[in-house]
Amino acid sequence: MDGAGGDECGARERGPFGLSRNVFVLGLVSFFNDLSSEMVYPLFPTFITEFLGAGAWFLGLVEGLADSVASMLNLFSGWISDHVRRRKALVVSGYSFSGLSRGCLALVAAPWQAAAAWFCNRVGKGIRTAPRDALIADSCGSEERGRAFGYHRSMDHTGALFGAAAASILITAFSLGYKTLFAIAFIPIAIGVLLLIFGIRERVGPRREDEPRSVRISLSLKPYDRRFKLLLIAVFVFTLGNSSDAFLLLRARQGGGFSLALLPALWGVLHVVKAAVSIQGGVLSDRLGRKKVILAGWAIYVLAYAGFAFLVGPSWIWMLFVVYGFFYMTEGVQKAFVADLVPPEMRGSAFGIYNFTISITVLPASLLMGLLWDTIGPRYAFLVGACLAVAAMLILGFAVKE
Repeated sequence: MDGAGGDECGARERGPFGLSRNVFVLGLVSFFNDLSSEMVYPLFPTFITEFLGAGAWFLGLVEGLADSVASMLNLFSGWISDHVRRRKALVVSGYSFSGLSRGCLALVAAPWQAAAAWFCNRVGKGIRTAPRDALIADSCGSEERGRAFGYHRSMDHTGALFGAAAASILITAFSLGYKTLFAIAFIPIAIGVLLLIFGIRERVGPRREDEPRSVRISLSLKPYDRRFKLLLIAVFVFTLGNSSDAFLLLRARQGGGFSLALLPALWGVLHVVKAAVSIQGGVLSDRLGRKKVILAGWAIYVLAYAGFAFLVGPSWIWMLFVVYGFFYMTEGVQKAFVADLVPPEMRGSAFGIYNFTISITVLPASLLMGLLWDTIGPRYAFLVGACLAVAAMLILGFAVKE
């Protein structure tokens, strides 16, 4: 599916570790962004529910609504990056907006204000994600695509690890409050945006004669490969049961008795595993195929969610967070699979549709999780997520061919 674009990708300027310069720099940017984000995210559930006094249903509403509305921007930003043949400006704008919005959490005094800031943070994510993923795919050859996306996810999770560790240390050693910590978290993302501005070199090739020139935004899947459409269906079903990871932290707090200072440490352990498996998952998919790795990761997810349903106590929670982390080897692999199935000139739009498919389910998934949690308990909420993951595995395993 790469066509001529694949040859052009292979000729990209090389950077450290055999990666292209753009892939390497985008990994650094993701590191600093998640260092900033994960100083905030592990504390956000208790900030909303304990400090500001909102309920679990409101947490689900905030998480779901922010992702669902922002997901629309994935469609537009991906299409725009294909049409104007420029991706960098959208990526810079998205990271900058997220950083500023996240910093505003240091100023909020009511749940609705926190919801607004978190919404804007996710809007920035919606602006940048599809163009960034397309930029990664444009900057590497098909034979190394799994490793490139795996590296990016690994840097993302490594930054999250450092962010969670920094939050835990600052709370324990200096007794910092929520808002002071949120203000400090603005510094790393500022560094990341500067790296993005000065480190990315975007090359724009000539427009092909047969390439569509229409300026109309279309959500039609007709031009895409049938396998891409079936992959979207499988991902949709899976994500419908994959609520926000904030509920895992809430489970640790309520079911495991974790203190506020330990939550970032627990979150950091999760990201150690994520960082360790992301590159290996991508490399395995380059060798064994994307589908096998995705199915293995989803099976791990089913086991972890079943564990969260039935097992409580600190020791079990620590173990389950480690097991759950192995599921994240699928993140980069799924994106590499998308890039495999669409032509280069449609990657921005395809990643927009893919990310939209994931994000549009976050609101119903998180609301369902929150409502089940409040009404019949967390056990049944986690079991529903596990069952939907099994359904998605059946669709991917029997309907999608590599």
